[in-house]
Amino acid sequence: QVQLVESGGGLVQAGGSLRLSCAASGIIFSINAMGWYRQAPGKQRELVASITSGGMTNYADSMKGRFTISRDNAKNTVYLQMNSLKPEDTAVYYCRTFARAQAYWGQGTQVTVSS
Repeated sequence: QVQLVESGGGLVQAGGSLRLSCAASGIIFSINAMGWYRQAPGKQRELVASITSGGMTNYADSMKGRFTISRDNAKNTVYLQMNSLKPEDTAVYYCRTFARAQAYWGQGTQVTVSS
């Protein structure tokens, strides 16, 4: 059974930092691309960043230079380092992977940035 478990969310002031973690199980983590998405109230879920099995990264334009995605294959974990946070970054952040011909999502972790 595939499981993705996010952690690391919380309340932070504007300009602050958070690091999110997503621990994966039930997949061969090292060969899977991983992604972080977010969904703010009343908005559609959007891609934040993704990382391939080989470590190539991709970011949404508004996150470039502020967020960094990384992975530790030994720990089956993908990370999202978020710096210079803004109130508009407030959202539920989700981890996602694609395996066995379907997408899997974590339960999400809330990030709230106060002004």
